[in-house]
Amino acid sequence: MPYFFSGWACPPAFGAGFKPMRRREFITLLGGGLAAWPLAARAPAQTLPLIGFLNSAAGDQFGHQLAAFQQGLGEAGYVEGRTVAIEYRSADGQYDRLPALAADLVQRKAALIVAAGGTVSVRAAMAETTSIPILFLSGFDPVQLGAVTGIRRGVGNVTGVSLHTVPLAAKRLEYLRELVPGAATLALLMNPNRPLADIEAKEIETATRDAGLHLVVIRAGTESDLEPAFAQAVREGADTLLVSADAFLMSQRASVVALAALHALRGVYPWREFVEAGGLMSYGPKLSDAYREIGRYAGRILKGAAPADLPIQVPRKFELVINLRTAKAFDLAVPALLLARADEVIE
Repeated sequence: MPYFFSGWACPPAFGAGFKPMRRREFITLLGGGLAAWPLAARAPAQTLPLIGFLNSAAGDQFGHQLAAFQQGLGEAGYVEGRTVAIEYRSADGQYDRLPALAADLVQRKAALIVAAGGTVSVRAAMAETTSIPILFLSGFDPVQLGAVTGIRRGVGNVTGVSLHTVPLAAKRLEYLRELVPGAATLALLMNPNRPLADIEAKEIETATRDAGLHLVVIRAGTESDLEPAFAQAVREGADTLLVSADAFLMSQRASVVALAALHALRGVYPWREFVEAGGLMSYGPKLSDAYREIGRYAGRILKGAAPADLPIQVPRKFELVINLRTAKAFDLAVPALLLARADEVIE
């Protein structure tokens, strides 16, 4: 039987309206902590336990997830700038920077490291320390990722949340075909710099073949790659789009959605943030819930819990979000049954 923890399930197999923040707002959030606390009430920074927050993508695109993380910390009794310090490190999509950023957090004697933004962040942190606790967020099976050797709980200094996003690709494809029954050629947008990307591509290729669709794989690992990737999709006759669950592509969601509209590619996305940015439809876990859970776990570790004793969490709920305005722009009639299954409809 699965067992549950704070809204997340740990099965035996494993152990609104968002508006992107401007860089100045993001710096204010991160640099100032929770500004509502009077300066006099804050403990001296050097006496506070330190959390290192390592992110592979552009940090100023993840403001509300960081707010959810801080909420989870607060529920565990920790407030940034008052009872805990947080050092934020973002690679801005340049993955070769991650080892140095992780090493810096280790040198600063972080009490724990949160490795967000996908597999690359997790591996960078794991390569730098086997003693400092690491909390990961990953779309891959954590055993396949190499983060843990067990399947029921954390091991050694590592535990976290497996978002289970890759196996959901087949379900996203199912919803897309229901909304666009005449689809013939699917473009899969992937980040080639993402570790294990080939594994994801093979799984999606199998699902596409089973659905009777032709697959075109387009790749974008930098912002300048996006327009050529979409141009390739059009040249190869793509009429629909599936976007990989990737932190870099998430940080570029506004551009991805705009290019999909420009090239008339009806798209399904891994997370609701794409739909809030104007994308057609998404199916996946709620990222803010995952970050909140990681915040709670961080608090438990700061209180003395060992990562190996904390079960690896997976979401028990996946949400289907549909943007009706975008559907109308694509001249799509959303089936009543699909609307009835949607967790949220944006009009």
